[in-house]
Amino acid sequence: MTAPNEKEPKSAGVVGKSISRSDGVAKVLGTARYVDDLPALPGEIHGATVRSPVPRGRIRSVRFDPSFDWSDVIVVQASDVPVNVVALIADDQPVLAAKQVNHAYEPIVLLACADRRKLTLAKLAVHLDIEPLVPVLDVATALEGSNVVWTAPAGFGEPNTNVVKRYVLTKGEVDVDAELARCAHVLSGAYSTHHQEQLYIEPQGVLSWWDDDGVHLVGSMQCPFYVHKALVKAFALEPHQVDVAQAVTGGGFGGKEEYPSILAIHAALLSRKSGRPVRMIYDRTEDIEATTKRHPCLCEITTGCDADGTLRVLKMRVVMDAGAYVTLTPVVLSRGLLHAAGTYRWPNVFMEAIAVATNTPPNGAFRGFGAPQTIWAIERHMDALAAYLGTDPMVLKRKNVLVEGDTTATGQLLRTSVSSLECLDKGSSASRYVERRAEIEKENRRRAQRGERKRLGIGASIFMHGAGFTGSGERVLQGKAAVDLLPGGRLRIRTASTDIGQGTETVFRQIASDACGVAVEDIDFAVPSTKVVPNSGPTVASRTVMVVGSVVEACAREIGDRVKTEQVEQGGTFAEAADRLLVKEGSVTALHQYEPPPFVHWDDEAYKGDAYPCFAWMCDVAEVEVDLDTFETDVKKLYLIGDVGKAIHPTMCKGQLEGGSLQAMGWALFEEVVWKDGLIQNPRMTNYIIPTALDAPVFDTTLVECPFPYGPGGGAKGIGELPMDGGAPAIAAAVEHATGIAVHHLPLTPERLFEASLGRLSPTSTFHPAA
Repeated sequence: MTAPNEKEPKSAGVVGKSISRSDGVAKVLGTARYVDDLPALPGEIHGATVRSPVPRGRIRSVRFDPSFDWSDVIVVQASDVPVNVVALIADDQPVLAAKQVNHAYEPIVLLACADRRKLTLAKLAVHLDIEPLVPVLDVATALEGSNVVWTAPAGFGEPNTNVVKRYVLTKGEVDVDAELARCAHVLSGAYSTHHQEQLYIEPQGVLSWWDDDGVHLVGSMQCPFYVHKALVKAFALEPHQVDVAQAVTGGGFGGKEEYPSILAIHAALLSRKSGRPVRMIYDRTEDIEATTKRHPCLCEITTGCDADGTLRVLKMRVVMDAGAYVTLTPVVLSRGLLHAAGTYRWPNVFMEAIAVATNTPPNGAFRGFGAPQTIWAIERHMDALAAYLGTDPMVLKRKNVLVEGDTTATGQLLRTSVSSLECLDKGSSASRYVERRAEIEKENRRRAQRGERKRLGIGASIFMHGAGFTGSGERVLQGKAAVDLLPGGRLRIRTASTDIGQGTETVFRQIASDACGVAVEDIDFAVPSTKVVPNSGPTVASRTVMVVGSVVEACAREIGDRVKTEQVEQGGTFAEAADRLLVKEGSVTALHQYEPPPFVHWDDEAYKGDAYPCFAWMCDVAEVEVDLDTFETDVKKLYLIGDVGKAIHPTMCKGQLEGGSLQAMGWALFEEVVWKDGLIQNPRMTNYIIPTALDAPVFDTTLVECPFPYGPGGGAKGIGELPMDGGAPAIAAAVEHATGIAVHHLPLTPERLFEASLGRLSPTSTFHPAA
């Protein structure tokens, strides 16, 4: 037996410290193996996709050039798919188009060949004869309904229309128009947002093969069990016949939530028909053209307030463009609606949210999941209301901001972890908002007198984001995690929550270390494989740390308690007690399931109640400089004040806030998918512009810790999506302060600012993204 003074596990205390990332060395040295880096399997061949060149049409024929040598090329068409459906929310999207195409780039034929050059030539030797049909490329035409381009699956959507999903949310008086009539001030406005490409650093990719056990797949993905479900459905298999594992993944931002299911089925189809492993890796152009984007959105808002600016009524209509198929649109629309009232007290609310189908590539998950679109609208509307009332926007927002004890638009009582005022006040203090606003106005007058053509501006936004699945979602999902005891007192975490660059493996180790008392370096993290890990639910919805992390914490604490009980009874070190326990029991595993806080109650029918267990809160303050000749906007500084509950890893928390805010800045200023006749005109990184390190402003980031009692590590909340929500309205407010131009439509490109300066932009003139 080891003497008492010999080494014991390190004491708890790594939560709250910025320890080295567990994946950092491999990624810095370039030894991390992404799916395209994995060694070739014996007999492996490469897959490719032949896609529709038109947004809508009937497939008359598919002809294979008889002069081309097809002898070593594998061909798969719709008739080769056992069940031609991509399983997700609605069974409306085919794996391969059979008779009709509903969007440009829709997959029709799959090819595979060992020779990559020949595979490229084979794609050119496939000739598609498609009879064009009139497409619907914008939401106005889709809502008008004379051209119905979407077939609603049984029990889903609104038959014989293009309406994919509709929600209604009410609070207070039913007759909001009567309430508006009683208000001292009434203001209406329309606000729109556009497509955004996730542009993760690593394109989509998978490797698939079959054996006697079934189908195997390794890929770049966020949600292995989504892919698992899709493969089970498409091939009519039993769950145990499908094994899906995540490779090291170079970013996702939602773009690798649902889309990998399609690519996985394609690779598995080619592998099954060829009898050989198949690797499919998209290049950047195909990735941008074929995959999902952020949903474009139009918000029409009418509000009423008292003479002193106290908010009374919110009436709002939200319309989102789903694209050609449902994908995750209902839940994106739901989250967008649930955040549409912003961080403000509204006694009376009537909001309707509608998603419609169009003949553009399906839209899907993207960081923020619908909330950035509606928060853009409500924040810009609050800025417009402040201008109408002749008051500073921050004064109006502070007057009406939600605080503990208030109720949200769904009637949710804000019980705990409400830091709205703290974030707002710290944002004002850190940025010297009041003083800087006066200084900037003085400096702009000086510049005008000197004939200088650049103006400064400062603007702010206050916002919140719900952590976890909406309403009853977490109870339905029943997300699980497991921790195994290994020889020598080591631990192994098993969870389906994937690390896609955000640091999940590191943070889960920190949580488990403090819960169990085992050193971080003595904790392993199992590769997320559906045959190895329990279904923790998807890596989405700002739920990984707060929801799954709390389950990991419970598992690790149980293991620690069991080993320590053995240690107390029999003596020895933690490692020796662990080994004795393993000898006695054979294996020692803790498996737990997430249980939402007991106060969470949600009515799906009425759409009322506790939409989320808690919210993370944030205030952004932006300083900009705008060139009045070119209308280029330079973001000089971003003050970010974000409530994280408890910072498990402060450096990575700040990285999330700053990275998400830079992504929001790109959405606000640079990023624009250019469409013509339903086709993307800029599917390359040379002309789809995102911010680089040279574009990044100076960040002044403050972490606020307002613990959520049910969060791990002393109160952590989910913050992955939060910073995407408020950057655009803060920047737009700063641009308005600099120029006097109040823009309600994204992106704020120089061309749009110029047109707005001339009064050429109508409320909906920018909301025809694909036409």
